[in-house]
Amino acid sequence: MATRGLLHLGNTQLLSNFSFCLEQTSVAVRPLLCYQQTRGKRSHKPRVKNETCPWLVKKRTSDHFQYVSTENKEFLDEAVHDYYKDLSSPLKDGPWPRNEWDIRTKRTGLLGVKIGVHAQWKKDGTKFLCELIQIVDNHVIRYTPPEEYQKSAGYLPGYSKNVGSVVVGAMSDLPWHYTKEYHNLFMEAGVPPKRKLTRFFVTPDAAIQPGTPLSAMHFKVGDMVDVSAKTINYGFQGVMKRFGFKGGPASHGATKFHRRPGSLSTGKQRGMFKGTKMPGIMGGDWRITKNLKIWRINTKYNILYVSTGTPGPIHSFVRIYDSTKPHIRKKMIEAGRQVSMPTFYPDDVTEPLPEDIYHEDLFQMSDKTIMYQEESDS
Repeated sequence: MATRGLLHLGNTQLLSNFSFCLEQTSVAVRPLLCYQQTRGKRSHKPRVKNETCPWLVKKRTSDHFQYVSTENKEFLDEAVHDYYKDLSSPLKDGPWPRNEWDIRTKRTGLLGVKIGVHAQWKKDGTKFLCELIQIVDNHVIRYTPPEEYQKSAGYLPGYSKNVGSVVVGAMSDLPWHYTKEYHNLFMEAGVPPKRKLTRFFVTPDAAIQPGTPLSAMHFKVGDMVDVSAKTINYGFQGVMKRFGFKGGPASHGATKFHRRPGSLSTGKQRGMFKGTKMPGIMGGDWRITKNLKIWRINTKYNILYVSTGTPGPIHSFVRIYDSTKPHIRKKMIEAGRQVSMPTFYPDDVTEPLPEDIYHEDLFQMSDKTIMYQEESDS
């Protein structure tokens, strides 16, 4: 006990710094949207990838705890756990009213991590590949109603005025790795700071309360989803790798022309055509793959088995949300499929969930494949 008391006395300055870092202040900052897709016309300026917007909140801070002893770090871990355990959450006020799903409803999505590819088999013996996307510690950080969001964001091309925004965070982290301004973004939800944040457009009937946890059961087996992410960034590449050009001849007097694009000018005063395929930065762009089917859900590790075709490399973050195609939604209504509104709540389930939920056309390895029948003597 004496040693424990010395630890408390020795960490007085650390606790004061920790309290100052988590202090609630009314700072007028815009939400940090790390993985939000941009829309609009491209400017004529050269594109610079991985460019940080000047209005974003500074996220990382210098590591002041690199010289702290192991015993003090353990004490701080306990202090952080007790702090967020006793922190007031908006979920204590009771759940918000739930609405029924409609063809025009836009629900929130999830932020997952691609962890690999796995083979699956249908009941007729067809083999196909599925990409595994893990939903890691997702929480709703903030909900902005349509009337407030339109004042801050203005006109959104392709979206009506009757949409708000939901900020979703993934992967909780230690609080002393981030700045004080970044901590203020999570005070409304009462959750620890997240490594990644993204934003989804939602309709008022799918409004979701800040602090609500999101799991892989937000979707159901058989649902069609859209997945958006940044493609693999290959850096500066030539036309043969970037666009699949054939290249120049290998012999017959060819000198330093083996991987060149060929003729570029039209021979007239105007020069090159706009949009001519040239060497440049390959990849690193936002892409959306639509209408991917969910074949299997692992409830123990929150893993979605989705059809292949999702953009991005392995271990990258992807955004998953309901399909936006009207004919997909019409089929769901005709088939009478039910959607969890606004998300899946464990309290609604009376029986424990199975570890794996399979599609009806998917073969399970525990099923029998060969049936034996006894032959009669006659």
